[in-house]
Parts: sequence; C-alpha cells; structure tokens
Amino acid sequence: MTDERLDPPLSTPTYAVRAPLVRWLAAEAARAATELGAYRLLDVGCGEMPYLDLFEPHTQEIVGLDTWDNPRASLRGPIEAIPAPDASFDVVLCAQVLEHVDDPAQGVRELGRVTRPGGRVLLSTHGTFVYHPNPVDLWRWTGAGLGRLFSENGEWASVTVSAGSGTASSLAMLNAIYLEHVLRRTPLRPLRGALVSGLNRAARALDRRFELLRDERPGTLAANYHVVADRAA
Repeated sequence: MTDERLDPPLSTPTYAVRAPLVRWLAAEAARAATELGAYRLLDVGCGEMPYLDLFEPHTQEIVGLDTWDNPRASLRGPIEAIPAPDASFDVVLCAQVLEHVDDPAQGVRELGRVTRPGGRVLLSTHGTFVYHPNPVDLWRWTGAGLGRLFSENGEWASVTVSAGSGTASSLAMLNAIYLEHVLRRTPLRPLRGALVSGLNRAARALDRRFELLRDERPGTLAANYHVVADRAA
C-alpha cells in the first residue's frame, strides 16, 4: 500500500477514478461502523489490500479473497464461487473487480449470499475507461445497468448507484492517460505531471460548477461507479 493510493495527487492520470473512490470508501467504512458496529469484512479480489487503512479502524476482522496464491488473502477462489458460508460477513467490499469477472450476475449473487441479512455490499467498477486486461478486461457499465444487475441478482433492501466523477473529469482522465503516454516518450516528459494536474483541476472545477455534467443523464460520462447494496433483513 502506498500513500498515493489513499491520497492520489492531481498529477495522477486516473485521478477521476482514484480520488473519488478513496473518499467514498472512507465515508462508507465509517458509516457501516455507525450502523452495524465493529464489522467483519470480506475484501473480494483484495490484491495488496490498498484500502486496508480505511477499514481497519472500524472492523473486528478483515478477510481477503483472491484467485491466486496471494499472501494477503486467506481465501482463494473466484467471485462466482466464494469459499465461505452463507451470511458470514457484515460488509463485503468488491473494488474494481467486476470488469474482470467472467459472470458478473453470478458474482453479484455470491456477494449477496455471503453477506448477512441487514449487511452491506460496497462495489465499485468502471463506466468509461481504457482497456486494461489483468489478465482479462470484459465489461463496462452504466449506472442503470448496475442497478439492474443487482436488482435481478439477490435479495436487496436497497441498491444505490452513484457516479464517482462527472463528465468533464472523465474526459480529462481519458485525455490525461494518452497525454502521459505520449509525453513520457518525448523531451517534454518533465512537464507531464504539471499538464495532467492542470487538466484534472480544470475538469474538477467544471464538474462542480455545472450540474448537467454530474450524475447519470443523457450525454454524460462516468469513469467509475459506486454501488451500495443493503441485504434484506
């Protein structure tokens, strides 16, 4: 885990994904503790557990799941067949995993299965993003699509889907990724951080000022989506 993952600078080309994701996870980690008490958390597709510090103060136990022999993970298996009993976790986290999953519907059913009644799933995944096989990259989502995916696959008391960033920030991210790729191969590479920072700063200001650039409506883009799904009690 690096500080940059938890406090991404404006010079990060993927700032539109990373910064809102950290803010959302920090808020949801604390809110879950207020509503559920100290909770047992499953981190699905945990990798290096980059968001551990956000959740650790609020949990009694954190269990990692991954598909490979990851020393951070005490469970090994795919999201479509989580090797854990029914209703065994209070909160289930699935951050930036769904776009790589072979069967998203089965994955969501499994997230719900291992969440206790009254518990919560926190999921994030891409809307608009560059192709990034790791090892596969299969899906992109809309807010409406994620809402339907959850509503049709599980017993949920409520499902809330929100865009992580607005249209200007999402467009800035796509341009910043390619700008950074180009500049790193030219004599202008020392300027890439400043240029990406300026692009992200201007886009963030536009999204804050103009409501039509925020949320999901015809013509908008979202780099990332955040889902809060409460399991029916």
